[in-house]
Amino acid sequence: MFRREVADWLAENLTGEFAGLRGLGGPGREHEAFDLRLAWERHLAASGWTCVGWPREFGGRGLSLEEQVIFHEEYAASGAPARVGHLGEQLLGPTLIALGTPEQRQRFLPKIVAVEELWCQGYSEPGAGSDLAAVSTSARLDGDTWVVSGQKIWTSLAHVADWCFVLARTEPGSRRHAGLSYLLVPLRQDGVTVRPIRQLTGTSEFNEVFFDGARTPASMVVGEPGDGWRVAMATLGFERGVSTLGQQIGFRRELEGVIEQARRTGTIDDPVLRADLTRAWIGLRVLRAHALRTLGDEAGPEVAVGKLLWAQWHRRLGELAMRARGARSLTHDGEPDEWQRLFLFSRADTIYGGSDEIERNIIAERVLGLPKEARA
Repeated sequence: MFRREVADWLAENLTGEFAGLRGLGGPGREHEAFDLRLAWERHLAASGWTCVGWPREFGGRGLSLEEQVIFHEEYAASGAPARVGHLGEQLLGPTLIALGTPEQRQRFLPKIVAVEELWCQGYSEPGAGSDLAAVSTSARLDGDTWVVSGQKIWTSLAHVADWCFVLARTEPGSRRHAGLSYLLVPLRQDGVTVRPIRQLTGTSEFNEVFFDGARTPASMVVGEPGDGWRVAMATLGFERGVSTLGQQIGFRRELEGVIEQARRTGTIDDPVLRADLTRAWIGLRVLRAHALRTLGDEAGPEVAVGKLLWAQWHRRLGELAMRARGARSLTHDGEPDEWQRLFLFSRADTIYGGSDEIERNIIAERVLGLPKEARA
């Protein structure tokens, strides 16, 4: 019944001005019809379809895990556009619900639900990518205000965001995980410069963000000052939730498209390519089975390997797309087509969100308890 309710609502509402949004947006394509996608997401909010897993007292729909899976699967299956407020909904919102003050929840959660404020994540820096504990962006208290200075990089959607949750060093002389704080910083102010980074695909959804004396009230620290590492890790724990089931619907659609390309170009007659496409089909079902069996778990090696599994699978799919296209994959007229874009952007899958090498170290040392890698 609930699956039918979601499917019917999407079918009835992805019409008129929103009909052309089907399939738009997502990694490497965040520039597509952004304003109309924002209007669509606010339409979702008005009908109670944002933050569906949040408790009702915080403006959510209070759906069970099973219902959340159904929603994300039906959303993806309908071809509805990629969401624009996902960083607030899936990362910051759950963090504030778990660790924020009542005042912070009251200030920010309603606007995330209504898609009235957009967020980005200020973690990585030029000298602290996967090694997040090496951040050097600093913040100091000046009366009742934090003053933030430093640089963040690879900041997704900062060019359209209103706020950024920033990991900054607030205790001078501190090192590594100690002395960090998790600050909520408005981006639309003097002292903040956002500079887009041009990607292989020709688009710019990643950005550099420079803080030069940017300010935010002293109350805009989540958790206690100096406890930022714990809060930042809590945020990362929310990153790989039920929405990955919807992501896999998109992966399936891409795989079907690659197979169709192989049929059109005749490369499907290559027995090696056919075998690799079959492996990709099997691998996608393994991803789904893994996601379902770990749903709701908070720790353990099974949960930790999820990002490794899908990132490797998706990068290989990009390579298969080029092989399916044949010689035509090597040229384009001005800008990449959708299959070239899949190949180019999926090269980053094993890097962003924690490179595969770092992820393996984390799993080995922190999850499995193996001896730590020797470090200089």
